[in-house]
Amino acid sequence: MKMSKMLMPTLREVPADAEITSHQLMLRAGMIKKMSSGIYNQLPMGLRVFKKIEDIIREELEKKGCQEILCAGLIPAELWKESGRWDVMGAEMFRLKDRTQRDYCLGPTHEEVFTDIIRQEITSYKQLPLNIYQIQVKYRDERRPRFGVMRTKTFTMKDAYSFDVDEAGLDKSYQDMYDAYRSIFERCGLENSPVQADSGAIGGSTSAEFMVKSPVGEDEIVFCAECDYAANIEKAESVSAVLPKEEMKELNPVHTPGVTTIEQLEEFFGVTADKLAKTLIYEADGKTVVVLVRGDREVNEVKVCNAIGEVIEFDLAREEVVRELTNAEVGFAGPIGMKADYIFIDKEVAEQSNIGVGGNKTDYHIQNANFGRDFEGVVGDFRSVQEGDKCICCGASLEIARGVEVGHIFKLGTKYSESMGANFIDKDGKSKPIVMGCYGIGVERTAAAIIEQHNDENGIMWPLSVAPYHLVVVPVNIKKEEQMEAAEKLYNELQSMGVEVLLDDRDERVGVKFKDSELIGIPMRITVGKDITDGKVEFKLRDQSDKELVSLEDIKARVEVEFTKNNVKLG
Repeated sequence: MKMSKMLMPTLREVPADAEITSHQLMLRAGMIKKMSSGIYNQLPMGLRVFKKIEDIIREELEKKGCQEILCAGLIPAELWKESGRWDVMGAEMFRLKDRTQRDYCLGPTHEEVFTDIIRQEITSYKQLPLNIYQIQVKYRDERRPRFGVMRTKTFTMKDAYSFDVDEAGLDKSYQDMYDAYRSIFERCGLENSPVQADSGAIGGSTSAEFMVKSPVGEDEIVFCAECDYAANIEKAESVSAVLPKEEMKELNPVHTPGVTTIEQLEEFFGVTADKLAKTLIYEADGKTVVVLVRGDREVNEVKVCNAIGEVIEFDLAREEVVRELTNAEVGFAGPIGMKADYIFIDKEVAEQSNIGVGGNKTDYHIQNANFGRDFEGVVGDFRSVQEGDKCICCGASLEIARGVEVGHIFKLGTKYSESMGANFIDKDGKSKPIVMGCYGIGVERTAAAIIEQHNDENGIMWPLSVAPYHLVVVPVNIKKEEQMEAAEKLYNELQSMGVEVLLDDRDERVGVKFKDSELIGIPMRITVGKDITDGKVEFKLRDQSDKELVSLEDIKARVEVEFTKNNVKLG
């Protein structure tokens, strides 16, 4: 492609509303153009990268026997009501009515649609297993779109669904997709880590996220320093830290005027936070939820919601609800005598002796509270893991890093097939629900994650596999006939080899051309300058500072070396 004919609106300055590196560079490199909050148009450079990622996805999935289809983005409400998710998805779902007042949504995900297709077509175990996928635009009314294409209202997703006769079949399908994802992200040049994850609104028994470590990641990932344990903070567990058991002491109500925080209680009683328990009160779809964790811990709200079941609205209780439940001002809630729809006790609190709690009376706390004697509730893991906690697998210290989720795989089981009647006849002639898996990759988000890992002060440094173009030919002076003739010849010969080539034939200073090629991230650059009189050109890799003088006879072989080294096919 000749750059003089291209739509390539590069920017020298960093846009004021671009918060992270990938967002800044996508805008500056002319990959995307903002239309509204959370809505971006894809320009030529960006679209080429996104299509490269899609092609890698297709190649790896087809190796696993997956078949591509394309579903409608407009979905009738009836399918979502069958699965029970029409209300569960909440405000993120774009809902609309047609002229006959029939309800629809713009697809935020497509489990129901794929299940509907399969229940109409699959009747026998002989037709299974099956894995089908699509690469389709999704729509979600994000409350807070941010970080460019990381979190938007409309985005491209590859979603695949496996259909098996039993759990053993699902295990194989899940492993196949796990392996395919590792290959996809490796080919994209991404260092990533699969971690245990919460299944969220998608549902299912098991899921894993493919996370890319990044300081701007929205998710926290817990890693073990010694073994391969890794999990999203929402899912992560650690060994309970329990203090030595003590003889139970008598309850001791203490007047604590104005003492409402853990820090104030530590000072007032002269104890550390692990000898105190904090009582948090939530509202979940109109019901009251009480959660106790140790004073030095934080409640893991995802674990709490999972313990309740499907929850649409979940938030800290309003002050008036707290007062009604505790008969006290905010800051003095405790578990003793508490009456709520749900009471959850973290196991560290349940195993603790003589702990300090709120008194359910303004300006009072109670010392020496003990689970079982003084208060009851459902015991479980309701806390968030903290740095330095002990690994549940090997006992080593846990570390926490930030990460970007680029892929997510789920074992759905029969969640959708049972509710929507997607059944098959087994070998014994019995009707059984199909066992399903679900597997997603965010295309634009993957591109942004690649930029986060591959950039420098001059711009993007694309891996060869996903670069918008492989190589740029830059004539130093387009008015010099010898340079332009050699540049044109190189451009044509490299294209005939299957190299995707840019010819920078713009009437610009060579420094401007270099800056643009570095900003856009083209992996290879050939500069045609004064050395052309000796039959030589300058060859440079984007990720290296060294330059090579290469003869015209050898330049094509030099380019081929890079394709071989990066395991990228020509043509």
